[in-house]
Parts: sequence; C-alpha cells; structure tokens
Amino acid sequence: MDFIMQLNSTVNGFVWGPPMLFLLVGTGIYLTIRTNFFSVLRLGYVLKNTFFKMFSKEVRGEGEITPFQAVATALAATVGTGNVAGVATAIALGGPGAIFWMWVSAIFGMTTKFGEVVLAVKYREKTEDGRFVGGPMYYIQNGLKMKWLAVIFSIFGALAAFGIGNMVQSNSVAAALQESFNIPPIATGVVLAILTALVIIGGIKRIGAVTEKLVPFMAAIYIAGAIVIIIGNASHIPDAFALIFKHAFTPAAATGGFAGATIATAMRRGISRGVFSNEAGLGSAPIAHAAATTDHPVRQGLWGVFEVFMDTIVICTLTALAIMVSGLWDSGVTGAALTTQAFNESIPGGGIIVSIGIVLFAFSTILGWAYYGERCAEYLLGKGAIMPYRIIWIPAVVLGAVGGLEFLWDLADTLNGLMAIPNLIGVLLMSGTIITLTKEYFAKERTAK
Repeated sequence: MDFIMQLNSTVNGFVWGPPMLFLLVGTGIYLTIRTNFFSVLRLGYVLKNTFFKMFSKEVRGEGEITPFQAVATALAATVGTGNVAGVATAIALGGPGAIFWMWVSAIFGMTTKFGEVVLAVKYREKTEDGRFVGGPMYYIQNGLKMKWLAVIFSIFGALAAFGIGNMVQSNSVAAALQESFNIPPIATGVVLAILTALVIIGGIKRIGAVTEKLVPFMAAIYIAGAIVIIIGNASHIPDAFALIFKHAFTPAAATGGFAGATIATAMRRGISRGVFSNEAGLGSAPIAHAAATTDHPVRQGLWGVFEVFMDTIVICTLTALAIMVSGLWDSGVTGAALTTQAFNESIPGGGIIVSIGIVLFAFSTILGWAYYGERCAEYLLGKGAIMPYRIIWIPAVVLGAVGGLEFLWDLADTLNGLMAIPNLIGVLLMSGTIITLTKEYFAKERTAK
C-alpha cells in the first residue's frame, strides 16, 4: 500500500505540476491564436448569444436538453468549493499576483473550452432510445479513430468522478454545515444522498431541469454577497488592483501572516486555480454540452466560452476581490476560512452566505459529475452500466460526508488530472476541424445578415 501511495503521489505531482498546467494553458494559447483571438475580441458577441439569451425559448436543431440546461449542468460541475476555498488558497500562498495569472489562464481557457464543446457536438452520437451522447471519448473515437485512447479517457473519467465530483464535495458540505449549524456529518450525508438520488435517477433531463434553476440561484446569492463587500470597501479597490498587477511581475514580500511569494509561485498558484476551477482542457464539460439542442457545433461552443467567463472571470474574481478589499489576504488564514472571515468582516453573518454557497456549489457539482461519470461508464460497458453506476454513486456521497478514504480521494484527484492527456491529444490533433467549423459558422452568420 505504501508503494501505491508513493506512486500515486509521484504521478499526481506530474499531472497537477507545472508541465501539465502549462500544457493546458499552452493548448488554449494555440487555439486562441488559430481562431484569431475570437473568444476575446468577440466576447460581446458571445455574451449577446448566451447570457442575454439565457432563458430564451428559441431552440433550433436536435438534442435532449436546451443549450442553457447544458451549460447549467456544466457550470454545476465546475462551480464548486474551489471558487470559494481554492481562490483564497491561491491568494494566501501565491499572493495578490496569483489573481492576474488566474485571469490569464481563464482568457485562454475560454478558447480551449470552446474547442472541446465544438468537437463534442460535432462527433456526438444518437442512441437507439433517442439520447444524445458525446464528449472526448466520442470525438477521439469518431474523429481520430483511436478507440484505445477513448477507452483510457473513459476509465479515468468514470473513476475520477467519485473523488472530485462526489466524496470531496459531500465532505465540504458536511464540514460547512457542522461548523455553521452544528449538524452531524452523517445527517448531512444521508440527506445529501437522498436529494442526489431524486435528481440523478431521472438522467440528464432531470439534472438539466434542476441545474438551470439551481445554478442562477446559487450564483446570485454568492455574487450579491461579494458585490456588497466590494462596494462597502470601494476605497480599497484601486489598491487591490495595484497589488494584483504589481505582484504578478514582482515578488510579494512577507507581511503580516503572509510568508511571501515569488513570481513563479504566483504564476503556478494562479494558473492552477484557473484550470482547477473552470476545468478547461480536462474534457469533463463537453460531455454535458453534447446533449444540448443546437443546429451547429459552434453555436453551442459559444456557451463553452461563457462557462469559463462566468466561472473564473466573474465568480472567482469576485471571491478574490472580496478577500483583497477586506484587508485580510495577508492574515495567514487560508482556504474557506479566509473567505468566511472576509465576508464576516463586511457583512453581519456573512459567513452564512459562504456556508450556503459551499453547500449549493458542492451539491450542484455532485449532480454534474454524476452525469459525467455515468456517460464514461456507459461508453465502456454499455447502457446497462448506467443504473449500477448511479446506485454506487449515492452511498459514496455518505462516505464522503463522514470522512475517511482520503487515499481514494487522492487517487481520484490523480485520475482527474490524467483525463486531460487523452483529451488534449484529441483537441490538438483535431484543431483543424475546430477552425473549419468556426469559419463555416461565421460565414453563415454574415450571409444571414
């Protein structure tokens, strides 16, 4: 067992280390250049056709769920405890400059996610019972004709989901509710498992129906709280931005409880927070987008851009600014405790907002990753694997809430990082398809006008 743990630690250090992080960001840079900086220069067009059409009933093409339900499911999985605790940790260990590098990773990550979604819709399949299935395993198999690589991705995805998407999330919920309301973890686990079962048994249509209501609600509560803090400390905003840009390129000296950080540390912490948060390049979100009703892969790809923008540029940035303007970033506290202190400092009972945010973010992540995991299991073993996977998923929620099995969490974390390797191979080798479809889409748009 010691050998296995050591091996896992070594592999984990690689898949979540600087080389992999720069490969993930590098893929985004490559795609951004090849698409003529589309996701940045045409962000207004993207928001006009996503955010401002969020609740539009106009849906064209084939699919199981609406475009917004697809992105809501994907956001449900990506907007998690990392948006609360992860950002705080990045600042506490990497300094204010980490926020700048988080933005950089998100800017290029928008194009990576765009490319993943485009490929997912292009190469998705329609099952005999009318469902639409897709994701990296399908575009690797159907686009590259490399089924063995698709199988590897699916194995990593089906197993990794139990860590990042299940037990780690339920543990975060249990810890937050125990600290704020003294609720026993076992009680949290049981209730959470029941709620999860009620949703995931209904498949993607029920998950989509729940997440399209849950995601806007949970985001609105948390965003409103963060904005109140930022406005209440408006005089500190210029200083916060000055520190962010200054320490993105110069070391941050030790101050208060902050131990100091080099430029390299700020880069690594910021880039990793961006990648961990929006999952651009990991291949998870395209699985949800593949079920969307759309008439062109690029039209759904726009929602991929929006997804990263909302997750990292909006929610993670608001968390970061709330911490910075509160003046507590160098207090020596880290993780969710730092975010909680920042909210409590400016809003009476603000810590409750953080606790509610963690609960809703984590629950939504459990729902989204349940779908990702079962799609990977179905790819490997057929439709018959879906219900057994759901049945195993539900008690795992309780196990995570009560703690233990930390080694399994660590192993799942490693597998989660390994998902990126086959996915990035697929995205890079099929980048030509992404460019062709993008040009085709905008040519039709110009003709229509």
